[in-house]
Amino acid sequence: MAGGDRTLEGVGLSPFANTFEGRRVLVTGHTGFKGSWLCLWLQMLGAEVSGLSLDPDTSPSHWDILRLTGIADHRIDLNDAQGVNRVVAECAPEAVFHLAAQPLVRRSYQEPVTTFETNVIGLVNLLEAIRKVACVRVVVNATTDKVYADNPRLEGYAETDPLGGYDPYSSSKACAEIVTECYRKSFLSQANVAVATARAGNVIGGGDWAEDRLVPDIMRAAASRQPVSIRYPMATRPWQHVLEPLSGYLRLAQLMLQAPLSQHAWNFGPATDATLPVGEVVTRFHDAWPVFSVQEVLGDHFHEAAILRLDGRMAAEQLGWHSTWGTSQTIARTVEWYRAFYEHGNVQTQADIEAYVSSASKRGLSWAA
Repeated sequence: MAGGDRTLEGVGLSPFANTFEGRRVLVTGHTGFKGSWLCLWLQMLGAEVSGLSLDPDTSPSHWDILRLTGIADHRIDLNDAQGVNRVVAECAPEAVFHLAAQPLVRRSYQEPVTTFETNVIGLVNLLEAIRKVACVRVVVNATTDKVYADNPRLEGYAETDPLGGYDPYSSSKACAEIVTECYRKSFLSQANVAVATARAGNVIGGGDWAEDRLVPDIMRAAASRQPVSIRYPMATRPWQHVLEPLSGYLRLAQLMLQAPLSQHAWNFGPATDATLPVGEVVTRFHDAWPVFSVQEVLGDHFHEAAILRLDGRMAAEQLGWHSTWGTSQTIARTVEWYRAFYEHGNVQTQADIEAYVSSASKRGLSWAA
């Protein structure tokens, strides 16, 4: 991916009204799955991108295979307050997308202290660094659909529902929501810094090799022609392509750069038909790439919510944001990405971004017009 034309104008598209062209943007967690996708997309939008993150924790990693150039790549632990201060001051960002986290539920049971340190104290360190500079205008803190107290209903969780969290990961992210709102009210709003949190469902797409995550496990099994083990076949989740929440984050930042918004927490969930049980998702992936077998792991497991579903009406009504790709297209694009990588060594990330923006434009979505 190094070099080459990374703009969307080459395919006749100028999404987000060229808001990010020439803007300084900091992405925390840029070496991670979502962060690396966001960095490439921001580059394609003409932004001056900086990143703050630890080294990738998987091999291969999406960040490494993209081989992006022109990004200020800072390998800093969020718990290093002095280092975070230095990077924020040096990068002088106008917009900050906070994606750095310990994002795995099962790892949070094994490493609860590290999870809370990273997801809560690390966030405090970042917000403190932002307080010390005058350049930041917008902060988008990406949290999760798991911040809600476990009380599922058919229409899904709304932004006003109570926060909760059974496991250390979910609890730490609910804490991050409270910390963000505290800093918005206590410090950042007075400095004219717009702050919001963004809650998304289970994201899938090419380039994810995280441990104990369903789709990476399936793709590893397919590539090696081995069985995949699943723990909770009846657990229901909102599945969405990684570009769905990223388009929501970008749309949110775009509008916050233009004018203040009255709401400060936003759901970016998939279409209703994309909220599916794990077992059905596995079946659909098997239909698309039928080279692996499936085995259910029986016995005791860590607690995970049985049903997660997001109500995305507020983002639709106030941001003009809607899901673009349905389940079939999301799974097809994901399988195509991994097959191209494993079978031919090709990386289709930029092509997926172009296809996604084109789909949104054809649907008449306001951010893609």
